[in-house]
Amino acid sequence: MVTIKDVAREAGVSVATVSRVWNDADFVSPETRQRVAEVAARLGYSPHGAARSLITRTTFALGVLLPDLYGEFFSEIIRGIDHVVRAAGYHILVSSSHESKDEIDAALRSMRGRVDGMIIMSSDLEAQRTLRTLQGSFPVVLLNGDAESKAFDTITIENHEGARAMTRHLVARGHRRIAMIAGPERNHDAAERLRGYRTTLTENRIELDESLVVQGDFSELSGHLAVTQLLALESRPTAIFAANDSMAIGALSALRENDLRVPHDMAVAGFDDIPLARYMNPPLSTVHVDISQLGARAAALLLLSLQKGIRPHEHMQLSTTLVIRASCGGAVS
Repeated sequence: MVTIKDVAREAGVSVATVSRVWNDADFVSPETRQRVAEVAARLGYSPHGAARSLITRTTFALGVLLPDLYGEFFSEIIRGIDHVVRAAGYHILVSSSHESKDEIDAALRSMRGRVDGMIIMSSDLEAQRTLRTLQGSFPVVLLNGDAESKAFDTITIENHEGARAMTRHLVARGHRRIAMIAGPERNHDAAERLRGYRTTLTENRIELDESLVVQGDFSELSGHLAVTQLLALESRPTAIFAANDSMAIGALSALRENDLRVPHDMAVAGFDDIPLARYMNPPLSTVHVDISQLGARAAALLLLSLQKGIRPHEHMQLSTTLVIRASCGGAVS
């Protein structure tokens, strides 16, 4: 294995000079810097990450803690984060918490000392309490958490307004019995989307029928099971608004199995606009969230904290837009 001493000897410089070149320090001439780089490339030298961390007190790694790693939503977030941090010379360590306080604690213990900062997505209001232990320890960006978490930088989605816009669209299409497949009870995003649905029905003088609100968990299976429950009602809904696209996709499958045509017999809409949504049959109407941009903005905020040090925390909200496709009788887009 090639060592830093081999590079120094071959380049005719000291070990300290090679170290300064590799850490982009000052006081090295351009000619020396180029010679060391050429020798390192020829010998195939790569610095030892742990040793470099001891010198620079940085790991050049960022932690990413998500509720789950399954599904297009989370893969798009990771893609956005990775694109930004790699351009800055960092890598990411990714783990999942399954919205469990114990899992969050374990992940935080594992990543301490290994990363320079963390991006954490935890919409579970109870699980967020354990994150307070991180306050002041190193930079943290919270994704989709409670916007009132003033101790950290936060980025949230315009959940309430997005849900209002989709519910208004379904009402404008003539639907009065609109079912909602809600997300997990303790989930901040789910609560805001459900609130937007209820607010809009009230504004349009449509009586709230709680039998039309079915609990889901953001999975395709829960969307499928919710439709089975809704079809058993004496007075069925004419439209279904799922709190995320995964549940909407499960709903489409259940309706197809029951020989119901979408949107002729039942309109369906989702939330998030994952890449798969446009390729469903029929294409899924949904509330568009730039998921990759959500990850990219979080990464940019975290890198800003690493560069600038202590600064006022920022609280961003990512806007949403309606994407009307064939699943609720609109034009394909």
